[in-house]
Amino acid sequence: KNLTTSAIARMNLFLHGASDFQVVRGDTLRNPAFFTGDSLATFDCVIANPPFSLEKWGDEVWTSDPFGRNFAGMPPAKSGDYAWVQHMIKSMAAKSGRMAVVLPHGALFRMGKEGEIREKILGMDLLEAVIGLGPNLFYGAGLAACILIFRQRKKPDRRRKVLIVDASKEFKTGRAQNELLSEHVEHIYQWYRKYQDVPGIARVVTLEDLAANDFNLNIPRYVEPKNDQVVLTVDAAMQQLRTSSVAAFAAEERLTKILKKEGLLV
Repeated sequence: KNLTTSAIARMNLFLHGASDFQVVRGDTLRNPAFFTGDSLATFDCVIANPPFSLEKWGDEVWTSDPFGRNFAGMPPAKSGDYAWVQHMIKSMAAKSGRMAVVLPHGALFRMGKEGEIREKILGMDLLEAVIGLGPNLFYGAGLAACILIFRQRKKPDRRRKVLIVDASKEFKTGRAQNELLSEHVEHIYQWYRKYQDVPGIARVVTLEDLAANDFNLNIPRYVEPKNDQVVLTVDAAMQQLRTSSVAAFAAEERLTKILKKEGLLV
């Protein structure tokens, strides 16, 4: 499986015109492959779409991880989501590092060990945005996923804040799989770039608000679905009811006449 994945990575890089790259086949969590001296190599951009809630991910070697990738805590043995997150944070360059990781929604709200890790990471003020995506966008994963965006040095106006975006309706429905079109990507990018509240779509939440919610990042807690229903006044509702009643009586009279004409009603 790793051989296939590494081959696909090489092919993607070639197809996109990249010539200066290095793809190493191995086990990222048990035996990372990129180093600077005796430490993990760090990068300006760290991006991953790791296996969701991976079991047997290597917890047996993480209790004494020589690279300090358990800095926020030990992830549960049956879910490696926060092992990937901690590895990626450790792989960000100290000043220019930023990262994006695709995770299942459960990583936003599961408690226990993951809740403790999430609290510590949020306390570090590295998380910049949470973006909820639509369902069935990824091969082999029909459930909706989310993107977590981290940055080593946030802009001053974004510190101690997290942008939470509900982009769950941004997709084109397909027969076998849904698709994220360029227009959907542009919408999501603009919400992230502007970093401001958008009714029914996005909300900027302070760390204090997150703490009051036990550091639960579940998107519906913070972004209420947009309600497109027209709210009527009492007078307007009564007028609508009277109009509907008149129309119903008129329809009943027409039906009665037709039935009598056809001899179906005496």
